[in-house]
Amino acid sequence: MKAAVVRSFGQPLVIEDRPDPEPGPGQVLIRLEASGLCHTDIHAAHGDWPVKPTPPFVPGHEGVGIVEVLGDGVTHLEVGQRVAVPWLGWACGRCEHCLSGWETCDGGYAEKMLASADFAAVVPDGIDPRDAAPLTCAGVTTYKALKVAGVRPTQLVAISGVGGLGHLAVQYAKIAGATVAAIDVTDEKLELARQLGADILIDARKEDPAEVLKQHGGAHAAIALAVNEQAFASVYGGLRRGGKLIMVALPAGGTIQVPIFDTVLNGTSVIGSIVGTRQDLDEVFRLHAAGRTKVIYETRPLETVNESIAAVLNGQITARIVFEM
Repeated sequence: MKAAVVRSFGQPLVIEDRPDPEPGPGQVLIRLEASGLCHTDIHAAHGDWPVKPTPPFVPGHEGVGIVEVLGDGVTHLEVGQRVAVPWLGWACGRCEHCLSGWETCDGGYAEKMLASADFAAVVPDGIDPRDAAPLTCAGVTTYKALKVAGVRPTQLVAISGVGGLGHLAVQYAKIAGATVAAIDVTDEKLELARQLGADILIDARKEDPAEVLKQHGGAHAAIALAVNEQAFASVYGGLRRGGKLIMVALPAGGTIQVPIFDTVLNGTSVIGSIVGTRQDLDEVFRLHAAGRTKVIYETRPLETVNESIAAVLNGQITARIVFEM
């Protein structure tokens, strides 16, 4: 099989031919159809986070494909079924790796991959695998963040960063009945947010998001999706009393200063939200199957992985890249 492999941090990924893996007990072999490019994969490939996988490894946690072989003991999945393999590929919750946080398995930047049958999510009939791939991370991550925020109808929600995650966050916030303020630094992404239903567009190049949000009474919640420390601080300043900053993006060197006095007196909550549960992913898929969301992406062959990473880092991609296998 063909796979894109990280041989060393910060170096171009290498397209290699590898033997097809064989599923062990409780595993399935999946023939991949599509796999999304997430910024997390770029951080993993560059090794610029405090927690690093160990090279060589195959990135990709938005893989969608067809079950090809069942391992021993797998009875709830069938050969030919379409499944998604999310960020949490498998966990026993007891071993040294789970307890230490260093567990990593090869991902979806390959023609085939292994997955735990218990953690492979069935993709409902009618969902295009190219749609399902970004929903498996970008979708469930932003959906969960809005759940954590406890968004209610008519509340003002700021979405900071309208890209692969943000364009879905805008839609989930609208589904929740919120008034949505979309914040970005490119005309294309702000226009996309408008098309997806955003009520307020804030160009952070030209105006201070905090001041604009305050003009509208302050945000009840701000979902921080831009991989930029200043963006976090800016939306924090635009919260109303009792507002919530939901931190999702993970800048490589990320720290922000939170004013203790204002945080305490205003009853502000600063909350981290990471990905989502299997139940959340099921709900994301069902919303999409019902026609409630639209996934924006461009498709590319896996061989363009290095050029695609560069395009994301240079801000040339409006929403998501999906590799077709």
